[in-house]
Amino acid sequence: MPRPRLCRRIRFNPNVTYFKPQGVPMSDLEVVELTTEEVEALRLKNVKDLDQIECAKMMKTSQSTFQRILSSAYKKITQALIEGKAIKIE
Repeated sequence: MPRPRLCRRIRFNPNVTYFKPQGVPMSDLEVVELTTEEVEALRLKNVKDLDQIECAKMMKTSQSTFQRILSSAYKKITQALIEGKAIKIE
């Protein structure tokens, strides 16, 4: 039985929850879903320009977990940009 998932601190709730390629109808697009944890990790690391230790502390998680969350977010965003998919923030 896996360990229960810990609550992570999220201090950001985006107003916009969908991004899509211009000129392509939403019905024709596949959707990549980003979690709020992934968006918060991106915000802390890239917008606030904090180092990984500070980011992990602010999200109340370990550095290795923070890195996994960040890597997952980068992979999803890259996939959406390269393959022309929509991005949904859940």
